[in-house]
Amino acid sequence: MVDLEKYQTIIFDCDGVILNSNFQKIEAYRKAAISFGANEQQAQALVNHHVALTGISRHIKFKYFLTEIMHQAVTEDAMSQLLKALNEQVLNLLSECEIAKGLSTLRQKTKNSKWMVASGGDEKELNHLFKEKRINHFFDEGIYGSPASKHEIIEIQQNKLNFLPALFLGDSLYDIQTAQKYNLDFVFVSGWTDLSEWEKICEEGGIKTIEQISDLI
Repeated sequence: MVDLEKYQTIIFDCDGVILNSNFQKIEAYRKAAISFGANEQQAQALVNHHVALTGISRHIKFKYFLTEIMHQAVTEDAMSQLLKALNEQVLNLLSECEIAKGLSTLRQKTKNSKWMVASGGDEKELNHLFKEKRINHFFDEGIYGSPASKHEIIEIQQNKLNFLPALFLGDSLYDIQTAQKYNLDFVFVSGWTDLSEWEKICEEGGIKTIEQISDLI
């Protein structure tokens, strides 16, 4: 059992933790690649790269897509086209996706803690989606995402007063690595993850796991 009362800050990843959106994001990347002119094989290569780098900024993934998959230069126009296409797909696909149960109850249970989001998703997109879904008010410490990396987000936050001790709830290898780098307590949320070997990774690393964040209530 996790002692939530001891934490000054609770940090949430978005995709796979707050929203059941990992597989919708995969489809969004595929459609963005196709709209850019990629064939099915090239689009799948981007999808594979995206899944391998779950939690990493889309800017990094699209630079790889352009140089290593499409063999093109990374130009402002190309990046703008890809980012716009992905944004449109994400807003469309994620508008109806499932929200984690128990957010309101968990917020009441941790009313003395600050809540924040540290996501690989686009920050403006996240704030739009959270407002649309009427869950933005839970995260009093802010909703943060790319182009800043999770490492950059945490580095900024850790300089604030009363940030630690902090708990990070995530569902990717990058989330685990981020928590370890900044000495954050970590719980892996498994129910909606797209990390295929999460059980092995968590067992070998002695990482606490829950299926959904409602399990913390």
